[in-house]
Amino acid sequence: MQFRGGREPGHVPMKIVLANRYFHPDQSATSRMVSSLAFALAERGFSVTALACRHFHDTSDIVLPAREAINGVSVHRLWTSGFGRRGMMNRAGDYATFHLSAMAWFLLHARARDLCVVCTDPPLLGVSAAAPLAIRGARLVNWIMDLFPETAVELGVLSRGGGLDRFATSLRDAALKRSDLTICPIHSMANYLEQRGTIPRKLATVHHWSDEKEIRPIHPEDNPLREEWKLKEKFIVGYSGNFGRAHEFATLLDTAEKLRGYDDIRFLLIGDGQQRAFTELEVQRRGLTNVLFKQYQPAERLAQSLSVADVHIVSLLPALEYCIVPSKFYGVLAAGRPTIFVGDQQGEVASVSRRAHCGEAVAPGDSTAMAAIIMRLRGSSVRRSRMGENARQLLESEYMLRHGVDRWQAAVSHLLPKVALASLSPLPGKAAL
Repeated sequence: MQFRGGREPGHVPMKIVLANRYFHPDQSATSRMVSSLAFALAERGFSVTALACRHFHDTSDIVLPAREAINGVSVHRLWTSGFGRRGMMNRAGDYATFHLSAMAWFLLHARARDLCVVCTDPPLLGVSAAAPLAIRGARLVNWIMDLFPETAVELGVLSRGGGLDRFATSLRDAALKRSDLTICPIHSMANYLEQRGTIPRKLATVHHWSDEKEIRPIHPEDNPLREEWKLKEKFIVGYSGNFGRAHEFATLLDTAEKLRGYDDIRFLLIGDGQQRAFTELEVQRRGLTNVLFKQYQPAERLAQSLSVADVHIVSLLPALEYCIVPSKFYGVLAAGRPTIFVGDQQGEVASVSRRAHCGEAVAPGDSTAMAAIIMRLRGSSVRRSRMGENARQLLESEYMLRHGVDRWQAAVSHLLPKVALASLSPLPGKAAL
């Protein structure tokens, strides 16, 4: 019998609380992961609460309701400042107020036996949540999507080995040791944390996923965005997602410059973030008329927007390979499109793409190799169709929503009331199941 409604005979009802700064209808990467898990767990009968802020990640102009129910999930949106993402001080203010509001919520509402899952937006949320959850007797699970402070150090935001680096790292490591479980999206991150002293039985690796029903391949002739964006009869190289510091855009821009003489090739960049303004300025400075920018698309158009491209660019600075995995890769798999990965050629996305024959990898700065891959795919519809089919098959065999939720649920099963849990997939790696 599957666990229903968070109840076990003879025990106080428990709930699963998922804390992340953004939640549905926000379409940022962490929001999509947390929201899809919350909805799936609620559908399976768990009592699920989501903690988030009242803003979208890309604007503070819209204020979302403080309380609402979405797809069986009780959503509590906490008060935070709304300074926005432009500038480190603005971000720091929004981070700090979310930390304070979440701590207050946990002290007031968390109960013994609740499973409280804290994510890494804002950074170090697991540190501030530890004390109030311990006071309330709730269980703490860290779900790490971006490793902090290592990401900030690798990006040069914090000085390596400096006072802030050492202080933040010591707080983070101590919090992980005290928590009940830490879930990582890739084995290299879990291995790194084990080397830093996290107990192996308190580590699990659960790869990210994509909802195969929400995102599906759409043939170019059946995609209305091709005509709406005036891209019919074009070969489209796409980038869709966050224009963040962790991603590399110089190789893409250099490639666009190399291929500017091909009138049928367009580079379509969808999304927003810290590097978008710089990328737009570079396109203008270079006079690249073959590059088109669009904003994030709503969830109901995501399958169309991802399927507009014939091939997608996914990038990650090599130094961050153990800190982050680009979740946009799983959306590209769902859309059935090949990937060109710019980053560590032995890293997670490069290795998976190579194994499944659904993509290729180039080193940052190697625009000649990227241009050659694009020209090969442009010249062979058979080759790109085969790679696209391989991508979708990989998603359906390893990275569908159901697979991800099964593995996530398996990872935390020893923290739930001892009842029979149905249809759990075995989780390879470090989880103690």
